[in-house]
Amino acid sequence: MSQNIHNQNKAFINAFRAATYNIDDGAQLESQLKKLFSADAKVQLAFPFEDLDGPAGLYQNAYLPLLTAVPDLERRDFIVMAGADADGRNWVGCGGHYVGVMKRPFLDIPPTQHMIAMRYHEFFCVEDGQIVQMQAIWDIPALMMQANAWPMTPSLGIEWPTIPGPASNDGIITAPYDETKSATSLKLVEDMLISMGKYPLSGGPEVMKMPSYWHPKMMWYGPAGIGSMRRISGFRNWHQTPFLKAMPDRAGGTAATTKSHFFADGNYVGVTGWPNMAVTITGDGWLGIAPSGQKIGMRSLDFWRIENGLIRENWVLVDILSVYHQIGINVFDRMREITIARQPR
Repeated sequence: MSQNIHNQNKAFINAFRAATYNIDDGAQLESQLKKLFSADAKVQLAFPFEDLDGPAGLYQNAYLPLLTAVPDLERRDFIVMAGADADGRNWVGCGGHYVGVMKRPFLDIPPTQHMIAMRYHEFFCVEDGQIVQMQAIWDIPALMMQANAWPMTPSLGIEWPTIPGPASNDGIITAPYDETKSATSLKLVEDMLISMGKYPLSGGPEVMKMPSYWHPKMMWYGPAGIGSMRRISGFRNWHQTPFLKAMPDRAGGTAATTKSHFFADGNYVGVTGWPNMAVTITGDGWLGIAPSGQKIGMRSLDFWRIENGLIRENWVLVDILSVYHQIGINVFDRMREITIARQPR
């Protein structure tokens, strides 16, 4: 396999990025999606979309309703990276925001009549010049929050309408693929995850050796519902401790029901999986979810940026609506109840 395949795949994905940046009309976008995706591509999008029927299903069920709600929809990438996973499959990962003025409801979220920003992490598996698989999370809870329609518990971290891109301003990678640097970045992230997985079952917080992997000024950009935070202390206070108290048995990409696709491109590492984590909600619960003892699958699509041998930034999207759905909570019904006065009649 040529190392340049990853640069070729990023260039190929540019056609998808262009199609969702200048969307002159829906029919043109639909035609472009059919050219980019194989007809039987496996398309997996965050709840409530779930598995869609190839490019036609992606357009009809996701993009068309979004375009109806946000007619001037525009794509803004801040990360575009590529690499091969452990199985030799080639992936391209994109992170950014969809922006535009929300003129009409989307998934019954009331229109704001103002500009909105919805973060996405979108991962594409490319084979023989076509997208054969897409795994993506759109941060729909963030859109609910911007519409003052989030019906669940408040975030422990800080909520930002738009999440910063890389501080290094090099997230859209066009340089020739660097196999050595990519392998070093991937190993750092994998070693970090192994160390973090030792807590709490194998000792106290020290077993995670977080200062060995994370920069003192680290930034953790979480999904709406969890929020963002800075430094190891912020990460521990506002995400890690509540998460592990509720789900100490988390298994990432190792359980029989999970699969993770890790790949690296220079200083960047990405992971996608559908799901890529298996957890049991115990302890005192999480995000206002009662400790039901129920095992669920969790989708977490992430990017890491390495700086001087340490992780400086981590972008994380979790399909939180899927978590609520698996335990029987209908977030959309609750949202409709609190926004009933703003719903079309």
